[in-house]
Amino acid sequence: MEKSKNFFQPIIHYLLLIIIFLLPLFFLPFTQDFYLTNKLYLLIFGSLFLLLISTIQYLISKKISWSSLSFDTPLAFFLITLGLSIIFSSPNKIQALLNPNFGLSLFLSLTILYFYLSRQKSLFIIHYSLLISSLILSLTTVFFFFQPLKNVNLPANLQFLKNPYFTPIGSFIDLAIFLGFVVVYLLGKIIIVEKDKVSKNSIIHYSSLTINLLALSLTLYSLFKPGSTILPPFRLSWYAAVEVLKNPLTAFFGVGIDNFSSIFTKVKDIAYNQSNLWQIPSFSFSRSSLLHLFTETGLFGLIAFLILILTIFKSLKEKNDKSLLLIIIYSLFIIVFFPPSLIVFFLFFLIIFMASQQSTSDLVGQSYDFSQIMPFYALTGIVFLLIIVIAGYFSGRSYLAEIYFKKSLDGLINNNLKQVYDNNRQAIIINPYIERYRVNFSQINLLVANNIAAKANQPQEKNKQPYQLTETDRQNISQAIQAAINEAKAAISLNPQKASYWENLAVIYQNIINTAQGADVWTISAYQRAIVSDPQNPGYRLSLGGIYYSLGNYEEAVKVFEQVVVLKPDWANAYYNLAWADYQKGNYQKAYAEMKNVLTLLNPEKDKNDYEKAKKELEEFKKKLPEEKKTSSETKTETGSTQLNLPSPVPTIFEEKIKLPKEASPEAK
Repeated sequence: MEKSKNFFQPIIHYLLLIIIFLLPLFFLPFTQDFYLTNKLYLLIFGSLFLLLISTIQYLISKKISWSSLSFDTPLAFFLITLGLSIIFSSPNKIQALLNPNFGLSLFLSLTILYFYLSRQKSLFIIHYSLLISSLILSLTTVFFFFQPLKNVNLPANLQFLKNPYFTPIGSFIDLAIFLGFVVVYLLGKIIIVEKDKVSKNSIIHYSSLTINLLALSLTLYSLFKPGSTILPPFRLSWYAAVEVLKNPLTAFFGVGIDNFSSIFTKVKDIAYNQSNLWQIPSFSFSRSSLLHLFTETGLFGLIAFLILILTIFKSLKEKNDKSLLLIIIYSLFIIVFFPPSLIVFFLFFLIIFMASQQSTSDLVGQSYDFSQIMPFYALTGIVFLLIIVIAGYFSGRSYLAEIYFKKSLDGLINNNLKQVYDNNRQAIIINPYIERYRVNFSQINLLVANNIAAKANQPQEKNKQPYQLTETDRQNISQAIQAAINEAKAAISLNPQKASYWENLAVIYQNIINTAQGADVWTISAYQRAIVSDPQNPGYRLSLGGIYYSLGNYEEAVKVFEQVVVLKPDWANAYYNLAWADYQKGNYQKAYAEMKNVLTLLNPEKDKNDYEKAKKELEEFKKKLPEEKKTSSETKTETGSTQLNLPSPVPTIFEEKIKLPKEASPEAK
């Protein structure tokens, strides 16, 4: 047993060191998201490899050694609350497992990492891994701040290096949080632990602190640039957390992991439409990690998390380590005031490990020898291996799907529709539960249909006669349209609470209104479902009003456009569409007043073309007024740039509309 322990223990030790060192720096350009996705799978595969080493060690020694620590039970309770939230509330349970910022796979991997770190009983792993990682990140931050590669010709797959906001950690918010953590950690070591002592370690700490502070300053400078960071309002994040208490199920289990956006759209108010964020329909995360945790996992999740925090302070009390207290306070500040992310919770779990090192009285070691119980020994060994193999297989498939999806997106850059189509299709075959794969594939199929239809009446190269669509072309268009609808509906079936998926389906129906029978009714129905899910969104209502307008139903168009004006009274395009709908309906006086509102909202300098266009149309409207009503008072105020577009019908592909099956309707299952 000792020989096997002596052999495997160094492997575990260095593997832990590599994982902690690599995690902040690790990224690969093989997935849509270079950073978070790859960091998540580094954690997943790293934790599985650790379990595999322990299983092999068990099979050789026939013994299991177990040391119980005070954090084991609270962490197990926390994982259970996450699992319950997924089971009872998450619409898409697979995607909830794989969410890189707040998913069960993330927390399960971090818990396994904690388990092995805490049994190492050495802070050396974290200390030097953090210092070296932060040093590399800091030097990288300083280097890219000055954009030295801005004018360098780089291959297409390395163009991201020209981005002034490039950082291996993923985002500047995560970078600032990580560097801030290391700075506070080093300050604690220098001020509290080392005090007036001068040693080799203190020189290293001072040097690292200087470089990290420089990089942190540059990061904060970049973050405070206008428009560099987009975060949800704290006010609406609080409203979302309060909203879950109104229903017993969500009060206990939350709205479900990976489902924050569905409740954000419900608590959005008109005030949000007056902010500069109004064109962002929803956020998938809360402004606060703590509020996000409560919103998605409910009271059970919040209680489990608070128990973890209390256990940290209980362990800290034993040795009264003020240096550790500093980073605990810092971490709690980040969790309360910043959005959830893989880096935020990675650092929190490192604190749990550090706190576990403070407690020495709660370590209870036990060893179980199964060499004499062969059936049980063999069975447990097989079960452990099966769990690892199955988890590794499905994790590998989900990562492979991400790679195929990235290849599909690369096809768009290369203008290779076959590459786009085939790789997106393969990603769905490997992992059919990822919503963005389905949404993207629905749009690709619509693009295929439009590309085939675009050949109609185009001159041919040989005889220059207009191309006539063949029966095969018509069948291919019909199949592509049906596939687009099916994929859009598949995304909805994965999470029917997301308004953007209903909008995507509506847009597909809208594109085939003059091509497929019943598409007009289906378009209206899909937009109405989007509005039910996101009632304060003026964009969905503007699109719905546009459908009524293009169908000649001006009465309904006016009603919907009036709702848009109420939701977004400073939107020139809303008044513009309402003006034309009233004009077509014969309400000339109202149309004239509404077009005057358009001029009021437009900036005659910044929106010169739109302003002149609206001004001309106002004169046309004026001709329809009775003589005593013709006035020309106009006011001008400065607002942001806008575009005035009237709804226009989609071009007809076929003279005779194609018939789609009833299953293509939005309500069909």
